[in-house]
Amino acid sequence: MKSQLIGFLMNFWVSFSLALYFHSGEREEKCIIEDVPSDTLVIGNYKVQRWDTQKQDFLESAPGLGMFVTVTTPSAEVNMLLSKLYGPKGTFSFTSYLSGEHIICLQSNSTRFVAFAGSKLRIHLDIRVGEHFLDESVLQAKGKVNEVNVRLENLIEQIHHISKEQNYEREREEKFRKTSEETNSNILWWAVVQTLILISIGIWQIKSLRDFFISKKLV
Repeated sequence: MKSQLIGFLMNFWVSFSLALYFHSGEREEKCIIEDVPSDTLVIGNYKVQRWDTQKQDFLESAPGLGMFVTVTTPSAEVNMLLSKLYGPKGTFSFTSYLSGEHIICLQSNSTRFVAFAGSKLRIHLDIRVGEHFLDESVLQAKGKVNEVNVRLENLIEQIHHISKEQNYEREREEKFRKTSEETNSNILWWAVVQTLILISIGIWQIKSLRDFFISKKLV
């Protein structure tokens, strides 16, 4: 029973990922927004392919092409979290120090001196939030007991991340609820003000008509 439980825990792997691809031109910057809790590891894997006009298909990138990756934070004080030039295929990572929307931008460094400059690029991007990768070679070098311990520790980290993600979602929900309540309150008060204005205008019009009829001796 214990071995089955340990096997289940070892095979249980939780991660939050976003896998997609998009097209981009030469030196064209493309950005995505990732909402990340505070103190969370974010790992991005990407691969760039170029469009071949002869084969009419996307091929692997030619040597010399690189991708400039930048990550900006929601904070106005420390805006730039990552700014680094990578190759046509690579992995970047950063750790968020506050909750909010992080902007991840990729831009090719191709120039007119590159043979395929000006061609269309396809960028494959895989974003993983809160995932810590295990080094299988290190695990194989250790005994079974140590391997189970390492995997369980990693699983505990994943559980902590899930708890942190849930707390962040609750904070966002509470913030959204407060904003909705304030908006509804403002709408209610604006409706009351509009009603008072209409009543005031109606009373003024009735008084003006009454004074007009009296002045003309019609009543």
